[in-house]
Amino acid sequence: MTTAEDLEKAVEQLPPQELARFRTWFEAFVADQFDAAIERDAHAGKLDAFAEEAIAAYRPGRSRDL
Repeated sequence: MTTAEDLEKAVEQLPPQELARFRTWFEAFVADQFDAAIERDAHAGKLDAFAEEAIAAYRPGRSRDL
């Protein structure tokens, strides 16, 4: 298994065009991981309290448009 240090060294050696390609891939990878975590948390009910708090603030007008 490759360690994070090995990956860091490899990334440091990439030519600019390959670094840009890697960056694009990695940003998409991180976004997909984040989306999957939010979806898991939503299905597990971990976000319910936040939604209830937001709705409770909205109903009496304690919220505003962005």
